[in-house]
Amino acid sequence: MQLAEFFSSQPSQLWQLAKQMNVNYAVGGLPWEEKTDKPWDLMPLIRMKQRYADHGLTLSVIESMPPSNQIKLGTPGRDEEIEVFQKFLLNMGAAGIPVLCYNFMAQFNWFRTSTTTHTRGGALVSSYDHSLMQNAPLTEAGIVTEEQLWDNLHYFMERIVPVAEEAKVKLALHPDDPPITPIRGVSRILRSAAALQRAIDLVPSAYNGITLCQGTLATAGDDIPKVIRAFAKQDKLFFVHFRDVRGTPEKFEETFHDDGKTDMLEAMRTYYEVGFTGPARPDHVPTMAGESNDNPGYELLGRLYGVGYIRGLMEAASAGR
Repeated sequence: MQLAEFFSSQPSQLWQLAKQMNVNYAVGGLPWEEKTDKPWDLMPLIRMKQRYADHGLTLSVIESMPPSNQIKLGTPGRDEEIEVFQKFLLNMGAAGIPVLCYNFMAQFNWFRTSTTTHTRGGALVSSYDHSLMQNAPLTEAGIVTEEQLWDNLHYFMERIVPVAEEAKVKLALHPDDPPITPIRGVSRILRSAAALQRAIDLVPSAYNGITLCQGTLATAGDDIPKVIRAFAKQDKLFFVHFRDVRGTPEKFEETFHDDGKTDMLEAMRTYYEVGFTGPARPDHVPTMAGESNDNPGYELLGRLYGVGYIRGLMEAASAGR
């Protein structure tokens, strides 16, 4: 397993701390600070990759995407967005960036009703309570059905998977978070491991696989070791978000890595059992004492805790403990 972290596209304290923790793999977003080029153009990607390399970090995954809401909704402008997406994949391939983590959540990405829920020792985590959304108004997209989203996902994959094959970039589809439908009239279709399987089967390819977000699939009630084995057996397990939760799709909260409902050591043992050698990173960590919570889920101290915890599990699993 390649222990990775999500880094900003410009050097920060985390870059140095990661190297001190012997983290050598980077997950990056798009370099939006570029002024003269689009962030999905070739040269911004190459320059970002080189910045990581200059600090001893290998850019393994981009976890971001060009504007894509028209693609997801199937509205006018989607073909233009798909054309940009295709160029982005070709540029990733040319820059030697092997994995793209993307999602098919229309209108809004991961969604929470609170980012100030108290957990162990007063640390702050994000949480979701679906009862708070029952009377929420529709978005400007109105009612978006599951059938529409499945049709739009198929349309998108038919046009994007062949380009990923050409570019030799692995498409790692992330499940919908939270895994419940609908939210404000917008359906969510990728709510389980079975739905992810259905999605990648729409256009079968060695380059069409998943991001195994343990927190989302645990919330959905999936058996994490079973899911690991199922997708690894198909060589469709491209990227891992190693995190945990407590609760159900209707009401859940994030946790420290050692305080959720998943047997995290058993999960790690399963990754080693199946021979997973791809990138994995901690995700959605608690905000700890003294931190501002300006960036919920991504403050610094929780990340350090998460990396250390995962490193310990890796050593235990590799030693057969």
